[in-house]
This record gives sequence, C-alpha cells and structure tokens, in this order.
Amino acid sequence: MPSVLVVDDEPLQRNILKTILSEAGYETLTASSGEEALKVVKTYNPEVVLTDLKMEGMDGIDLMEKIRAEDDAPEVVLMTAFGTVSTAVEAMKKGAYHYLEKPLDKNKVLATVKLALEKKELLKKNRELRQALYDRFSIEGIIGQSGVMEDVISVIKKVSPSPVTILILGESGTGKELVARAIHYNSQRNSKPFTAINCAAIPESLLESELFGYEPGAFTGATTRKIGLFEATSGGTMFLDEVGDLPAITQSKILRVLQEKEVRRIGGREAIKVDVRIIAATNKDLEKEMKNSTFREDLYYRLRVVTIELPPLRERREDIRELSNYFIERYSREFGKRIKGADEESVRALGEYYWPGNVRQLESVIERAVLMCESDTIGLNDIKSELRLPHQQGLFDVDVPDEGIVFEELEKEILKKAMRKANNVAAKAARLLGMSYKTFWYRWEKFGLDDSSPKREDNP
Repeated sequence: MPSVLVVDDEPLQRNILKTILSEAGYETLTASSGEEALKVVKTYNPEVVLTDLKMEGMDGIDLMEKIRAEDDAPEVVLMTAFGTVSTAVEAMKKGAYHYLEKPLDKNKVLATVKLALEKKELLKKNRELRQALYDRFSIEGIIGQSGVMEDVISVIKKVSPSPVTILILGESGTGKELVARAIHYNSQRNSKPFTAINCAAIPESLLESELFGYEPGAFTGATTRKIGLFEATSGGTMFLDEVGDLPAITQSKILRVLQEKEVRRIGGREAIKVDVRIIAATNKDLEKEMKNSTFREDLYYRLRVVTIELPPLRERREDIRELSNYFIERYSREFGKRIKGADEESVRALGEYYWPGNVRQLESVIERAVLMCESDTIGLNDIKSELRLPHQQGLFDVDVPDEGIVFEELEKEILKKAMRKANNVAAKAARLLGMSYKTFWYRWEKFGLDDSSPKREDNP
C-alpha cells in the first residue's frame, strides 16, 4: 500500500488530509514539524510527502531540500496559501513535484498524490533499468581470463572514468560495442544516453542528417526541424562503429565536433555546443586507409587518444569454455530449458574451431544448440553442422616444413586456397571458410593479397 506523509503544524489540517488519503487506500503518516518529518522519512521512507509551506522552525522548502538530498527520495508536494504561490513555483524548480493552493480541494489532492506516485514508480523503474544495464555491461561482465583479455580489461578500468576519446580495433564479432558500452556504463556519464551508430549501414545521403540534424527547408522534404544524434546524446557517449567507412565530408565534420565541441545543423547558421564523448571502432587498418587518402590523418590522431585492440577468439581459446557456459546459461533461461552445459567432446570441438566470426559466431552456434538440444547436455551433434569446419573441404591441407611455419603465413595460404577453390570469387571463398564476406575481405586486404584480383560481385 503506497504511503504518504502529511506535514502540517495545524492538527485539524493534518487530520482532514489523513482521513481523505486513508479513505483513498493510502497508508497515511503525519508529522507536526519539519524536524519530526525528517525522522518519519528516515524510518518509514514514504513515497510522497505532502507538506505545508509555512511552518514554525523548519519550513516546507527547507524540509524539501533536506529530503531531496537523499537517494531514492520521496516526491514532495507543497501546500501553500494564495500569497505564496510564487514561492512554491520557485520550490518546484528546486525539486518539488507540485504545489496545492489552500483551501485544499479533495479531488485535486488525490489527483496530485496519484500523479506523484506514478512519477515515483517511473523513476524507480528507470533506476532498475539503469542498474540492469550496468550489471549487463559492467567491466566484470566482460568474460575472459586469458592474458590478452586481462590486459584489455585493465585498460578499460583505467580509461572509463576519464572523458578521453577511444579507438577500439578488432575483427568483426570480437565485441567492440560491448567494450564501448562497458566504458560508458562505468563512467560518470552512465545516466546519460549511449548512442550507437553503424557508419557503414547508413547511406551517405542520410548519415549527416542523422548525426547533425537539419533545419526546415535545408533540402527537399525537410519540412520540420530535426535534432541530430550528437545533440540528443549531449552529456553521454556516441559510439561510431565502422568509423573507417565514414565519407570524407562527414569525417571533417566529426573532427570539428572533437575540436570545437559543437555542431551545426544542415541548413542552420547557429553553432550548438555539445558535450559528447566519442568512442570509435573499426575492423579496418586506418593507417593503411590514411596512406590511401581515404581517412583523414588529423581525425585518426584525434580518435586514437587511447587505443584498445580486441583479440580474435582464436587468439584467446582458453576463454571459449567460459564464454560457451555463459551463452548456454543465458539462452537456457530465455528458451525455458534446463541445460547443464556441454559435454567434453563438444567443448573440445569448440576449442579447436577457427572462429572466423569470433564471439558473435560462438554465441550464434550456442543459441541454436540450446534451442535444438533434446537432452540436458549439449553434444557434438548439436553443434557440428554449425561449425562448417574448413578442413573437411581440404582447405587445411597445407604442407608444414620441419622448422615450422608462422601462423599468419598458414592463414594466408588457407585464404588463397579457398579463393582458388571458389574460382576467384570472394563471397564463395568466405562461405567455404565459414566466415562472413566482410571478415574474409578484411583479412584478404590485411595480408596484402589484393594483387590476386578476386571477384567481389558475388557479395550477397
């Protein structure tokens, strides 16, 4: 039953309000002074405080300021005579929910208390949601005990409290957005927006209007003002995923945001100040892009104040078991199943797989396995069709000399063999290796294999 505290130094007024609120189903507490009210709030933590403005000793505004200074504070409604309405309005600017004029109207009292309780409930749900987001994206929630991941987590802990710009590097599926969210939710900006935008997924013609907004008449079809994402995110964090795919004109405008901390809407004359922390991510080699004049050098150095490099899953195989168990537990809950884990044969297969799609691919494999599993333990039959092991197609049949071979040389040879087997069509080669076209092309270019001139038109 919601509780309401009535604070008034007039006994008759207290009793009348107590009767009205009790009959409406509220647990009603009373106090005859501000000092007494503070003790009641501390003991019973009511949802709403209904207090007179003018009282001997501590008045309603002093009481409100002391109450609102605490965490999870009740909503405060002031009761005031006509001559002090302006004072009550000022009190609302300091945190009071509303005010009621005397003589009090029963219906207005009940309606105001009801709305104050609804606001209190919304704030509670908002806090719970923020806490759930923090729990999900806390640094402790980043799974990995391998040496490389311990180094990554150490850097995240150091940079999260600061406002510095961060560049996250890594292949597709390594968890770049997860790291960006962890940084945000462990920073002082965690109560403000986190906005993620995939720079490669939005057409160039729309990207600027999404980021910077526009004024009416800026272009055909712009009939109203649109607030851009930078403005909407002010105070929070903007995550620019696939930043290496930004068009040149947009790169220069983002550089201005970093340098001047302001944006200008398309078609607008006014520069608008914004306070946005930028975290960027890419799977491209930006230094190579700079040499090719497709990425601005000045923007690159502004973005990489701190660089975090996420390792591919094949370089942190000791984390695969822990990650698998996490996804099994998560999807077992989601699908209403009771799966204890994976047997040793399937765990061994997961550990030996190449994982071209990294953690994202592992999650997808486990999700399907949990859904299709008919026992309480995931076995090899539940996962083997998803792994699409390249060695079954002879792609791993590479001669290794007695003195050994550098792993990158082996990987290059496998990529080239897949391309030959696919008649020089990149998308088919990617499918043979069980990786996405994007990941395949990224690695092909990374190893400087462009001179083989693969056909790209088969990209699905």
